[in-house]
Amino acid sequence: MKKEMVKDWMTSDVITVHPETSLPETHQLMVSEEIRRMPVVDADGRLVGMVTLGDVRGAQPSPATSLSIWEMNYLLSSLKVEKIMTPEPIVIYPEQTIGEAARIMLENRVSGLPVVDEDGRICGIITESDIFSMVVIHEWSEELEDVELHNTNS
Repeated sequence: MKKEMVKDWMTSDVITVHPETSLPETHQLMVSEEIRRMPVVDADGRLVGMVTLGDVRGAQPSPATSLSIWEMNYLLSSLKVEKIMTPEPIVIYPEQTIGEAARIMLENRVSGLPVVDEDGRICGIITESDIFSMVVIHEWSEELEDVELHNTNS
């Protein structure tokens, strides 16, 4: 398992936003696509930051605000991702191992890493869920096959 490569377990169809994307648009995209973190890329596809659902929620006004709904909507629509993203996030490369990815995530207390090529262009994302899936498949694949066979024979 230690020698498994990031490129074999990462999600390569990555949804990204640009630094000028508005907060409401980013939030809507994250909710509709059911994702918790998104790479922020420039026009050339190079990674410039990461934004999480927590970042987006943290930038929204408190329900106790004295602003009107129109004022809140105006302020939110003028807020861009570049103001709330984490710039220069920790990255990993496709040829690194899952063990290295897990170590980097644990040491830095992050739940996902953008995967970039040698030019800094986004080519994937690896998350705790991806690593967990790999562990389950490797460690319990025989037991899962036995369960599947048992269920189909019943």
